[in-house]
Amino acid sequence: MSKTAAHNPNIAWFRQAAPYIHAHRGRTFVVAFGGEAIADTTFPDLVHDIALLASLGVRVVLVHGARPQIEARLKAAGRELHYANGLRITDAAAMSSVIAGIADARAEVEARLSMSIADTPMSGMRLTVVGGNHVIAKPVGVRDGIDYQHTGEVRRVETGAIRPHLDLGHLVLISPRGYSPTGEMFNLSAAEVATAVACALRADKLIFLEETTGLRDARRRPLRQIGLAEAQALLGGRRRLTDETRRHLHGAIDACLNGVRRVHLVDRRIDGALLLELYTRDGVGTLISTGGYEHLRPAMIDDVAGILSLIAPLEAEGVLVRRSREQLELEIGHFSVIERDGLIIACAALYGFADEDVGELACLVVHPDYRHQGHGDTLLAHIEERARHRGLQRLFVLTTRTAHWFRERGFVPGQIDQLPVARRALYNYQRNSRIFLKTLD
Repeated sequence: MSKTAAHNPNIAWFRQAAPYIHAHRGRTFVVAFGGEAIADTTFPDLVHDIALLASLGVRVVLVHGARPQIEARLKAAGRELHYANGLRITDAAAMSSVIAGIADARAEVEARLSMSIADTPMSGMRLTVVGGNHVIAKPVGVRDGIDYQHTGEVRRVETGAIRPHLDLGHLVLISPRGYSPTGEMFNLSAAEVATAVACALRADKLIFLEETTGLRDARRRPLRQIGLAEAQALLGGRRRLTDETRRHLHGAIDACLNGVRRVHLVDRRIDGALLLELYTRDGVGTLISTGGYEHLRPAMIDDVAGILSLIAPLEAEGVLVRRSREQLELEIGHFSVIERDGLIIACAALYGFADEDVGELACLVVHPDYRHQGHGDTLLAHIEERARHRGLQRLFVLTTRTAHWFRERGFVPGQIDQLPVARRALYNYQRNSRIFLKTLD
């Protein structure tokens, strides 16, 4: 029996990832993970996934933790790290173990990222990993009578030293330590460092790879997307959250309020979690955003003006058939839109012919300023899913200018007699639109 691409889950996954590959290229992502990830036997797999991000054109900044490595050094030296009010107290005696533990963790990360061994996902890769004194710190000082000594907090991030490396395609690695202008070193929280770096760079994404199973709603279902208000409610509510998740939620809120577009909380123990979160529609973690950035949704009557403005230039050129406001208002239920900060930047419509198990994809338009960013592919995938949900088995499209775009996405040329009877009667021979069909798997 022959095998077809339509039944190959690997091909389907790769096709679904394509829009995100285009969308993420050239973007800046700050990825934070703890020392637990470094100590795990699965760490090489995570490194491979990070390297793949870089090879796909993502500008990657890594911020690593070192808690287990520091604790191992302290134990070997017969010392322990003390805590007060949830903060570490790093005295001079413990600082040498902190420095050594961070160095152990950093060395392991650098070694893994430098590998280029045949028969592994790193084969043939040549990643340049850079670091430096990019984080300027200050002491936490004395709080409630307690001197936190060498425990510090971020004062500023030297973005001018980081950006040139990202521009050259280098991977920037940042450790949970910082330096004062007087040359002192401070022990820092990796979550705080990652948040500060993301804010300073105005990163497109801040990604926390967690040691927990992730946020869930009251019915124990994964929370795939929440806004700032929901994140703040989680912190202030009665729900039991791990200390790690609380730190990350605080970081997410701070980041979103300071220019970071999206923050992701992801269980790093899921195989391929980083790639699944970034290159699939549903992801495997929780996305936290300001809520007004960009989202795909069904069109509403209030969107009519925005859709008309979007399609008017193409109607004037004869690319699209003209639609009156009245017609669009009547047909608004067929449309889906992508809204970005209140602007309709893309739309598409699905008209079903249930008697013949076929649907028409129509009026697929992307605003000129947002083309070549994967929005067309996102809308196409959405329309295909809507069609499947309605039990339709095929899609067809009529086009005069974009034949190649549809052919590249699995549509094949068709004939008029393959159209539904009702649609065949409305075919405009003067426009002579080409017909393309796609079977939905």
